Order: sequence, then structure tokens, then C-alpha cells
Amino acid sequence: MKFFLKCDEAVHVCDKSQYNEASFFEKLKLKMHILICALCRGHAKRNTKLTETINAANIKTLLPEEKEQLKSRLQQEIKNNPQA
Repeated sequence: MKFFLKCDEAVHVCDKSQYNEASFFEKLKLKMHILICALCRGHAKRNTKLTETINAANIKTLLPEEKEQLKSRLQQEIKNNPQA
């Protein structure tokens, strides 16, 4: 088992870590790689900033039922007004 990651592997683990999908050992290897690689360290910082920004936005989406209702209403409107 290798302990050091290549940059492309480090980027992949960094992305997995962002979504809490990386294992403890993957995170450990990523931290070791980031200590020596400035490019991946920059990627990790940008990834962290992106995650924080998205979480701070507190974006609300429609529920699946609401989407279906909206879709049905739009289809009905199109059906009733084909020239509009």
C-alpha cells in the first residue's frame, strides 16, 4: 500500500473529503500530500472556501411534489395557449 498520493489522486480525495466520503486513511494521505505540494494546498483551500460559500448561501429548492405541480401547471398553460 502506498502512502503518498499523486496530485490527481490528491484532488480526487480532496473532492471526496468535501462531501464527507473520504476514509480516515485517505484524509491522512491527503494531509501529507498537502504539506509538500503547494498546488494541491491551493486547491484544498479553494475547495474549502467553495463549500463554506455554498453552505452559507442556505439555498432552498423545491420539493419533488412542488416540482411536479409546477410542471403540470406549465404544461396546462402551454396546452391552453399554444400561440403564446
